[in-house]
Amino acid sequence: MQHWLVKSEPFKYSWEQFLKDKKAVWDGVRNYAARNNMRAMKKGDLVFFYHSNEGLNIVGIAKVVKEAYQDPTTDDTAWSVVEIAPFKTLKRPVSLAEIKADKQLEGIQLVRLSRLSVASIKVEEFDRILALSEMK
Repeated sequence: MQHWLVKSEPFKYSWEQFLKDKKAVWDGVRNYAARNNMRAMKKGDLVFFYHSNEGLNIVGIAKVVKEAYQDPTTDDTAWSVVEIAPFKTLKRPVSLAEIKADKQLEGIQLVRLSRLSVASIKVEEFDRILALSEMK
């Protein structure tokens, strides 16, 4: 199993809306590195849901429920989507500031490649963020 992170601006699509919808087609990605990450996602992989621009927090975990296929919002075959479903709301959101301050997370793509909307997360980074979410 691999681990990932997707970003969404909460005013466009929030974790709360995602919970209500129970599933989402992750579309509109127009960056080749992010697209390649989506194409590498496998059913059952865990995905952090990050509120970008406002909030700047990892707020929950989703699961990949359908692997990459042609993005239905465009005729351009260069773009793909995946389908994800909510798995778990974090006990406490983990902020970008906390992540940047944590030595164990200094290489995380969320910080190194901050413009990337779909990022790979190493298992040890995933576990560390989960541990941070449990702290007060």
